[in-house]
Amino acid sequence: MKEKITREEVAHVAGLAKLSFNDEQLDHFTTQLSDILNIFDTLATVNTENVEPTYSVTENVNILREDVADNWQQKQELLKNAPLEAAGLIKVPAILDEGEN
Repeated sequence: MKEKITREEVAHVAGLAKLSFNDEQLDHFTTQLSDILNIFDTLATVNTENVEPTYSVTENVNILREDVADNWQQKQELLKNAPLEAAGLIKVPAILDEGEN
């Protein structure tokens, strides 16, 4: 990654994520993201030939149990704790606004 990330690119990605930053924050994040991306240049120089892939850093094995719902009959108690409820469901604010870009 020899190309330097630009302030305009950071501002563009921030806009896509619906984030707004002041000039000082944009400069900070541009520098920070450039540093992070430069780490990949360093990693690319490491000789990984004949290195076995690591799938887990520990010897732990997951012990799985059957996924059984045991409180399905408590719907009304759950809905009492919800800030908003509609049609027997928990009502949450919309996170997508189709009216904007």
